[in-house]
This record gives sequence, C-alpha cells and structure tokens, in this order.
Amino acid sequence: MNEAWPDSTRDATPVPQADAAVPAERLASLRRLTLAVYALYALSWFVGITALIAIMINYIKRADVAGTLYESHFTWQIRTFWWALLGALLGGLSLVVGVGFLIWAATFVWTLYRLVKGWLYWNDRKPLPV
Repeated sequence: MNEAWPDSTRDATPVPQADAAVPAERLASLRRLTLAVYALYALSWFVGITALIAIMINYIKRADVAGTLYESHFTWQIRTFWWALLGALLGGLSLVVGVGFLIWAATFVWTLYRLVKGWLYWNDRKPLPV
C-alpha cells in the first residue's frame, strides 16, 4: 500500500500557547524570516558576510519574534553565531601551536550540527531547547 501522507498533517501540528495569540499571517512571516536567517548562516561558509547580515537580522527582529516559537530559534541562532565566532578566533590564534585546524574542524562540525538541528525543529514547527 502506497498511501500518500495527508496534507492535513502539517496543519495538525499543535500551536504553542503563546503562538495562539499571534495572527496566522504574522506567524507565517516570522517562519519565513527564521528560515531565511538559517539560510544566511549556512551560506556564510561560502560567503562570510552573510553571517553578519544574519546576526543583524536576529537582533533587529528579536522583539518581533518574542512570545512565539521562533523566539527560541533566534536565541539558538544568536548563540550559534557568537560561539562559532569564538571557535574561529581561537582556532586562528592557536594555529601557531598546531591545534588551530582541529579547533576549526570542531567548530565547523558543531556549527553544522546546530544549523541542522535548528532547521529540523523549524521544519517540525517546534521551539528549540535553549
């Protein structure tokens, strides 16, 4: 039996209590914005400036996502940015002692994990544990 998943399964996702007060159009807009910021962070591995654009969006729009499930995503993204920047700086500074590449590799894997986990939670319309 090859039954297609019903389209209504997406709509059956429970809405967090705080999100119930937010108009559906506004919530949809915040959802798209959150995805765009994840995309900017992912693109930053190829074009570094996009991470700066993403972090600015995070801070500028943070008040707009307050009280929604996307607030946890913005907090997740902001923390990911600052810890990844710290890892990149420590890796660069420790190149002279030979462990810089290991720190960069660990930072890359950790950042990749955070982006994938964030995107998966975004896709499932779930807040992140922050």
